[in-house]
Amino acid sequence: MAVQPLASVTATTDSEPTILELLERVRAYHPTADVNLIQRAFIFAEQHHRPQRRKNGDPYIGHPVSVAHIVADMKLDEGTICAALLHDTVEDTDATIEDLNQLFGEEIGRLVDGVTKLNQIRFRSKEEKQAENFRKMLIAMSQDIRVILVKLADRTHNMRTLKHLRPEKQKIIARETMDIFAPLANRLGLGAVKTELEDQSFRYLYPDEFQDLRREVQLRLAERKDYIARVIDDIAEIVADAGIKAEVSGRPKHFWSIHKKMVRQQIPFDKVYDHMAFRVLVEKQSECYHVLGLIHDKWRPIPGRFKDYVALPKPNKYQSLHTSVIGPEGKRVEVQIRTHAMHRVAEGGIAAHWKYKESGSLAARDEERFEWLKRLMEWHREYEDPSEFLESVKVELFADDVYTFTPKGELKVMPRGSTPVDFAYNIHSEVGGTCSGAIVNGLMVPLNTVLKNGDTVEIITSRNQRPNKDWLRFVATNRAKNRIKAYIKKEQRARSLELGEQLLDKELRKYSRSLARIRKTDEMKDFAKQTSLDGVEELIVQVGMGNINAETVVHAVLPESVKDKEPVTPRATMLSRFIDRVRRRPDGVVVDGLEGVKHSIAKCCSPLPGEPIVGYITTGHTISVHRKGCVNTVDMDAAREVSVRWGDAATGYPVSLRVVTETGQPGLLNKMTKVFSDMKLNIDAAMCTEAPEGRAENIFRFHAKDLDELKVVTRRLEGLKGVFAVSRVRD
Repeated sequence: MAVQPLASVTATTDSEPTILELLERVRAYHPTADVNLIQRAFIFAEQHHRPQRRKNGDPYIGHPVSVAHIVADMKLDEGTICAALLHDTVEDTDATIEDLNQLFGEEIGRLVDGVTKLNQIRFRSKEEKQAENFRKMLIAMSQDIRVILVKLADRTHNMRTLKHLRPEKQKIIARETMDIFAPLANRLGLGAVKTELEDQSFRYLYPDEFQDLRREVQLRLAERKDYIARVIDDIAEIVADAGIKAEVSGRPKHFWSIHKKMVRQQIPFDKVYDHMAFRVLVEKQSECYHVLGLIHDKWRPIPGRFKDYVALPKPNKYQSLHTSVIGPEGKRVEVQIRTHAMHRVAEGGIAAHWKYKESGSLAARDEERFEWLKRLMEWHREYEDPSEFLESVKVELFADDVYTFTPKGELKVMPRGSTPVDFAYNIHSEVGGTCSGAIVNGLMVPLNTVLKNGDTVEIITSRNQRPNKDWLRFVATNRAKNRIKAYIKKEQRARSLELGEQLLDKELRKYSRSLARIRKTDEMKDFAKQTSLDGVEELIVQVGMGNINAETVVHAVLPESVKDKEPVTPRATMLSRFIDRVRRRPDGVVVDGLEGVKHSIAKCCSPLPGEPIVGYITTGHTISVHRKGCVNTVDMDAAREVSVRWGDAATGYPVSLRVVTETGQPGLLNKMTKVFSDMKLNIDAAMCTEAPEGRAENIFRFHAKDLDELKVVTRRLEGLKGVFAVSRVRD
């Protein structure tokens, strides 16, 4: 249990690992690997690269061997190791793909061919060409994801030896790495690779800032050596006393993350209190939370600095608990807690899920973990304009933060997907609550506009504006969501209080009493206390919300002598007549807390159980149920809106799927219909028509019980050979 050294970015040696060390490393994690195949690949590469030298004068073979070592660090199969050793032979020597196919098999030949094509891609070009090159890279990834893993290993070693190139060349490659390859490594979950690529790029893009920060970190580590050791020992002691086996370490955060924080918060290094991170690795997930509790018992946690990525993993499947506490001597301490398995995923990402003999494929459960790659490929087929395609994948692939500015130039770092409403709440809750419009880059825009890097945002406020529940459909930040929900909750409470007063007063008048006389009595206070409520007002609110029956309250607080009298029965109200008229058997939707209210499912959006819904009273006195966000509800009268939710009696709702297929695939229609029959779903209607470019469009209408069942049908149809795309049809 000790302080881990600075990252490899601080290394100054060019010593290269050997082939023997490579073989030992592969045997350590893959004892049954075909090391003879790896040795033959090395000999082939060494012979073909023998006349070549790198910029530093060393034999060129050192580069592919180093790349193979990085691939071995990812614990990949021998085929990928061989591809790493051979990845430059076709591009830089007289070797051919046919030679590799004959000597090492078509799988390795295909991997080398994929990496060779990637090596020919140059991103430092105009935007459209850059987008097209990025498209090619995704195609190579989809065919065999090991191709991009070898390419990332290749780029990592190139960055380690970048100092031998001219300064202008260094900056070009570093910018390309920072913009393309580091975000890609991050999206694949390759934490160690992403960190090194960012720090190496930082070194060459901002050399002065890098060297200054490096000196500061090293000096601070030397000054705080005893303190760091003390924190490690303290954590190890409390964990061991609890009977938990754990590995505790401390390490400096990587330089680029520290630099970004300094820029984002406009602070010098001596104001960065958490440049060190302490890590606790345990065996079981439950122990993560146990250790978290022990640390919070030992030191006071800092509010707002706890993040649970175990229950809510990052998009790249990173899992860990992060907390910051006031440690010894009143200094801030950041602690990360995860299992050993989570740590392997955090460092190795997609490579941590590898199955040795699947030839570039992932197991079905792991395909779901990297569903984003499948979505990128679907978008690749849909977009004809490469620039539009690149723009569409940026949200999915690249950095999570968006850098925006106030009109005075103040930097505001927002989560990707943020809108002007998020921006307004970031400034102040009052600004967010009274936000009535926004000007972005000098132009008036809708409040649901998604902000982009570099946008300058001006918020327009109005004293008459109030938070709108529709904002919840598009805001991205928890701050905005929480403030809006708090306002809505306050408004709902006020309405519930008013309704509760009306219901109680109506019930009391049956006995010639009024709420004004009863609400201050000891009987009302006692009943509120009996029901564990915080006072009479809360009791009335619960009546208005429908959680407590008004008749129950009245019978509890009135004297027996009054209750024994025959209550006066008032004429039926308009509301009660409406409810009686439309009430029928329960059939899956609860309207304002009442089951059995007559309703219809809107055909324009065909919502399914599992999707958020909203109801509107129609002119025919029924409830039309729409999916929240349905465009047809925008102009509807808000006064007609009612609260609806899915009940327990739903049996099935109509839905349509559009399946675009290849023509000329024998038996494909039969396979598609078999998907429905296997799931015991009846097809209500089917329509098949010819489409351009040798494709066919098939519309299937059927009844699905909920959104999950629809997703299963969609996934199974997408898995059929000859199916290009499956999408939901809105009538």
